[in-house]
Amino acid sequence: MALIRELRGFVPKIGNNCFIAENASIIGDVTIGDDCSIWYSTVLRGDVNTIKIGDRVNIQDGAVLHTLYNNSVVEIGNDVSVGHNAIIHGAKVGNNVLVGMGAILMDNVVVPDNTIIAAGAVVLSNQVLEPGIYAGVPAKKVKDGSDAITQAAFNNAQGYLKYKEWNK
Repeated sequence: MALIRELRGFVPKIGNNCFIAENASIIGDVTIGDDCSIWYSTVLRGDVNTIKIGDRVNIQDGAVLHTLYNNSVVEIGNDVSVGHNAIIHGAKVGNNVLVGMGAILMDNVVVPDNTIIAAGAVVLSNQVLEPGIYAGVPAKKVKDGSDAITQAAFNNAQGYLKYKEWNK
């Protein structure tokens, strides 16, 4: 059974038709939309500020979402994939985004709709990105937004809707 824990008077809210892995941790001020999947060893730590996740989002194995006390929140849009071992620390992520494996989004980063953050990329604090693909340390835009990027991010999220059902 997943660790779903009230903290400081905040009880995590989980939408309909979600898969929460047995060893995931969801703590405090966390809201998860419908049709989401929170995978193995994932930590959503809403102890010091808010974490809000939209619909049809997958937070993959080992990912960590956290914030700064009274200074940043995590907001994840709809149809988003957060890859294995990624860290989102106080960032805002739009709709139809793929955050690659091991990527790091620091405080007050804004990732727009239809964007891909490549595996291992580090997006430094306070960056407001444009649609496209970002890679490297620190992350730089390597490709402008396109229909192909939009479709690739969307397809990844759609695949996880199927995987979620296998595990429920």
